[in-house]
Amino acid sequence: MAAPGEEEDVMARYRSPLVSRYASAEMAYNFSERKKFGTWRRLWLYLAQAEKSLGLSITDEQIQEMEANLDNIDFKMAAEEEKRLRHDVMAHVHTFAHCCPKAAAIIHLGATSCYVGDNTDLIVLRDGFNLLLPKLARVISRLADFAEKYADMPTLGFTHYQPAQLTTVGKRCCLWIQDLCMDLQNLERARDDLRFRGVKGTTGTQASFLQLFDGDHSKVEELDRLVTAKAGFKRAYMVTGQTYSRKVDIGVLAVLASLGASVHKVCTDIRLLANLKEIEEPFEKDQIGSSAMPYKRNPMRSERCCSLARHLMTLVMDPLQTAAVQWFERTLDDSANRRVCLAEAFLTADIILSTLQNVSEGLVVYPKVIERRIRQELPFMATENIIMAMVKAGGNRQDCHEKIRVLSQQAAAVVKQEGGDNDFIARVRADPYFSPIHKQLESLLDPSSFTGRAPQQVAKFLKEEVRLVLIPYESEMGGKIELAL
Repeated sequence: MAAPGEEEDVMARYRSPLVSRYASAEMAYNFSERKKFGTWRRLWLYLAQAEKSLGLSITDEQIQEMEANLDNIDFKMAAEEEKRLRHDVMAHVHTFAHCCPKAAAIIHLGATSCYVGDNTDLIVLRDGFNLLLPKLARVISRLADFAEKYADMPTLGFTHYQPAQLTTVGKRCCLWIQDLCMDLQNLERARDDLRFRGVKGTTGTQASFLQLFDGDHSKVEELDRLVTAKAGFKRAYMVTGQTYSRKVDIGVLAVLASLGASVHKVCTDIRLLANLKEIEEPFEKDQIGSSAMPYKRNPMRSERCCSLARHLMTLVMDPLQTAAVQWFERTLDDSANRRVCLAEAFLTADIILSTLQNVSEGLVVYPKVIERRIRQELPFMATENIIMAMVKAGGNRQDCHEKIRVLSQQAAAVVKQEGGDNDFIARVRADPYFSPIHKQLESLLDPSSFTGRAPQQVAKFLKEEVRLVLIPYESEMGGKIELAL
């Protein structure tokens, strides 16, 4: 917040690129000062409404005055009060009271700072998940369409980044989708596991509220329940210190870090495939890949995802360490750390998903390049089929194996030492020993016969798992993403 009287020159101040360059307006607002302090006022209203309903001396006029000023926040006054008081919550109590003179006496009645601070954090975390989940569902949906389209297209598989048995373009995409579906379910579970801190008092004992209600435990419990419901939560944590347990933040950032790992793997695969010229991310008509090398088509969106995913994965270390050093009922060394890591985790995840959606909507496949690479490697993979066909034609398995060993090493030498194409099949055709199966060679080398059940796995996976996971998000999965940068 700018100091009182200062003219804010945006370009003369550091701004996090997470907000200034990348994040969606919705996620940026979710972690904004306006959302935060507006929520504080709503929480003070919920508390007053619940206290009134349970018999405290609070008038309808006071409630109405608070309701009328929920968004009437004088940020300049709040900044001046915080500078004077060195306390952000009390600064906003005074600022709210200034525009609600009739309600001033009952604002924040019985509460501690964490009543607004922690409860607002939990609301913001919940709302952050609600923004991320449809975005993740859209990414999964776009990739599912891609997997379905290319379910049957053979492509060279890789293990250890060395040529391996064939798979299909769609089946490989399903590996990405499966990880992202796990992330979707993890995010849903983390959101649904969130509880409200509720109305617990300074050290979590509810002593101040017990005093307000003259020792009536049932009214204190009902107050907690009423405020929790007003904030949109089904449950509150039964015990807290001054704060909710900081292990909650670990759970939140752990699932976001896991999402970061998934996205990094997807985008690394795309980057490797771009190098092989088999698949590319979208590349705009006027986009420049390099200032020095005009021919370059760099996978900059996938690189951005990987770059930000690394940041997202590291952020979980903050709540791990914070939870470990919270003494007794709380210490304040959690506060500054949480202001940074919680917001950055959601902003980063938001950016990653928007970028990955853009990538997944415009993936370009180059079938001829894929076919050429298959032709280079498939002859060696077909050796087992050739041996079986020769045995069926009356040949000896061991004799055939030796013939193929010699021919394949000769072909490998052409590829590795001379830089030529794989001529193994030409050598088989030229060898009279293999004449009984020469007419079968084309069928023995059909790439689709090497992909096993990959197409069937894609169809079954998309129908029985992916589409079911996406049902709750059907109304939110429309619209394409066009990145500003």
